[in-house]
Amino acid sequence: MSQNIRMEAELLCLSLITGVGLMAAYDVLRIFRLLVRHGWLWTGVEDFCYWLTAGLVTFYLLYRENDGSIRWYVIATVLLTMVAYNRIFSCFLLKLLKKAGRWIKIKLMRKKKY
Repeated sequence: MSQNIRMEAELLCLSLITGVGLMAAYDVLRIFRLLVRHGWLWTGVEDFCYWLTAGLVTFYLLYRENDGSIRWYVIATVLLTMVAYNRIFSCFLLKLLKKAGRWIKIKLMRKKKY
């Protein structure tokens, strides 16, 4: 395999890893929101900071691995990986966490009665 193809394949793999990492970080933010309730303003500030960071991380990947030239397939791969991770893994994680939260609340309420 030629060196150029190998470098493009590595860049594609790094794009996939970056997309998964960014969505995992957003899942941590979602879990924080479930644990600590706060208003729409702070939620908006958190989202703004997250998406700013996600953009910087993606463009840092391009800068570091590709000398700053924009490869649209890298941006598309990061975005599509984030969407796939959200649809496949995150939705089940959030449903599980919400059910666990309800179960814990029910157990705590039963203990208070006795």
